[in-house]
Amino acid sequence: MTKHANYFAEFNSRLDLLNLFVKKDAAMAKKSSIEKNKRRIKMVALKGGRREMLRDIVKNKNLPLEERFAASIKLSEEPRDSSPCRIRNRCEITGRPRGYYRKLKMSRIALRDLASFGQIPGIVKSSW
Repeated sequence: MTKHANYFAEFNSRLDLLNLFVKKDAAMAKKSSIEKNKRRIKMVALKGGRREMLRDIVKNKNLPLEERFAASIKLSEEPRDSSPCRIRNRCEITGRPRGYYRKLKMSRIALRDLASFGQIPGIVKSSW
């Protein structure tokens, strides 16, 4: 199983857990944007290995030029969404693409909501 397939499985399991604590009136991103990003994650999980293999052939200077060029053409024929750089970091709770904390995999707004309800261990609202 590739690292991209593991990412997709982890994404789904974390999403199920975090949806328990979501406020129902929380501002959500467009469903189409969220689904498009999920489709890209699946595509990377399926075709990411082949894409890496072709990219390694293209970068290998020891191979003949014709073989590298053929690999380059095959790489350009691959679907664009199979590239890992097309995946957008989105909040797993609301789907928000901006204000995203990578370590927590959520946006600043969702983090604040969960922290104020005491759902995130070790985070307390500060006052001075």
